[in-house]
Amino acid sequence: MKTLSRVIALLALASAAHAQNISIATGGTGGVYYPLGGGMAAVLSKFVPGIQATAEVTGGSVANLQLIGTGKPYIALTMADATLDAYKGEDKFTGKPVPVRTLMVLYPNRMHVVSITATGIKKMADLKGKRVSTGSGGSATEVMAFRVIEAAHLDKDKDMKRERLGVAESVSALKDRKIDAFFWVGGLPTAAVTDLANTPGVTIQMIDHADLVPAMNKKYGNLYVRDVIGKDVYKGMAADNRQATVMNLLVAHESMDDKTAYSIVKAMFDHRDDLIRVHKEAENFKLENQKTEASSIPWHPGAIKYFAEKGIKIK
Repeated sequence: MKTLSRVIALLALASAAHAQNISIATGGTGGVYYPLGGGMAAVLSKFVPGIQATAEVTGGSVANLQLIGTGKPYIALTMADATLDAYKGEDKFTGKPVPVRTLMVLYPNRMHVVSITATGIKKMADLKGKRVSTGSGGSATEVMAFRVIEAAHLDKDKDMKRERLGVAESVSALKDRKIDAFFWVGGLPTAAVTDLANTPGVTIQMIDHADLVPAMNKKYGNLYVRDVIGKDVYKGMAADNRQATVMNLLVAHESMDDKTAYSIVKAMFDHRDDLIRVHKEAENFKLENQKTEASSIPWHPGAIKYFAEKGIKIK
């Protein structure tokens, strides 16, 4: 009996020694990527034999795609627009294309253009001459912010004093009146924006910009949709905020083996309820959202295999 127990223990140790370590590239601590990525890491580590996953704080989508490009064992949460740039080797990835593949479509990412009533900013044109954070360096917030600003016929360098802050830092700076507004692309609700809205003596002001979507799509492709952040999402909103939305993706390097990719996607759907308990945006992890046209880049064969088993044909 002792011999059998020893064999079992040795086998367990051997299995642990050969576990595949995967890092999940997420974003800043004030957004949705980080807690959701932490939930994904917990699901993979608990329910997928042979995988140990950890969530990593990063600058956001651009930084995440650069990590994918290293070929190291990463999966990443990214925005569809930045992912297309990486795949094609354009914009921040000029000359350095990333062989990235989609594992699954996650949830809609809403562009927030945020101020407070005390600044007097009510529309995009009011940003001219103001102190504005366009997102941290290495983030897809910055990519999309520049496109919104451009579509509004503003110059990001000449028409505003621009800061490059993450969402948590932007909220702190706006509270202290070191900036007048900030851009943030994230899920609903974003914890840092909720914190701003709940601050005593502060009334949040969300800036409409959905009318700019056609101009953005004309130049960059059909990546964006007109959408709404309901007035009940953040305390103090006087009306629904009409804004631009882009989809989030879970991605991997093309070299990831099909079995691992399949297992990751399967775990996300099998244990979706665990992820919803982490953040309600996981409610948008739906099979019906997994469509060829929903991804800006090719899909991973392992993901295609899983969805085919569920009756979803992805080209």
